Amino acid sequence: MVARDDREAIKRALSELRDDRTWLVLEPLRWVLEAIDKHSKPYQVIVLEQVPQVLPVWEAYEEALKELGYSVACGVLRAEQYGVPQTRKRAILIARFGREKSVALPDPSHRLYKKGFSPDTGELGLEPWVSMGEVLDRDEDFFVISNYGSGGNPKARGRRGSREPSATVTGKIFRNRIVSKNDVLLPRLTASEAGRLQSFPKDYPWSGRDIGQQIGNAVPPRLAMHVLCAAFGWGKPDEGSLSALDHWAAEKDSD
Repeated sequence: MVARDDREAIKRALSELRDDRTWLVLEPLRWVLEAIDKHSKPYQVIVLEQVPQVLPVWEAYEEALKELGYSVACGVLRAEQYGVPQTRKRAILIARFGREKSVALPDPSHRLYKKGFSPDTGELGLEPWVSMGEVLDRDEDFFVISNYGSGGNPKARGRRGSREPSATVTGKIFRNRIVSKNDVLLPRLTASEAGRLQSFPKDYPWSGRDIGQQIGNAVPPRLAMHVLCAAFGWGKPDEGSLSALDHWAAEKDSD
């Protein structure tokens, strides 16, 4: 693509790959090339996010974008290390136009979650990771039992307590069972609660079809804030700016 080979020939080559979604992952690169070739106006900042398995594609992007005059950084970030009450790994790429402009992925603000360890355990100078219980308004401790990725085997289903971060939120989030510490069945997550595990405001106005999929596909706002600040060279976001993400209605009323 960077060599400007025939587009149809590239599509035929990609059609031979096992996973035809690769072409979709490469679409942003086509937009970058069109901005340069057709409009003589390159994007000044590029930010890409995908599941960790896409990292090799982002690494290929890095080489391609460097040829086009960008400074680039890519790698896998963990959401709980940026104040999100959820363990979620995502491949991130950020690029800025201009080889002289330095760019780097954001440094973590919170500690890495480790099963069985206290949230205070880990690198000094970082905040403890955030648990589900800290963001959900439930009156008792609880456990979330995942109904996703188990292959039908109940023993393989994930189980996280309210004093831990959530497992990765997916589009199947509303299938998860919630039980008390005595295994009494409790009400399942609401849209508001599922959104809060992604660090959306409590009163975010979810609407439309398949809200679970909307929530599961979203980039956690707190992680996004760190990534965008790094991409634009704004420095590390302060807690005041991040806390503003928790208050949708208040922010809308003040506009």
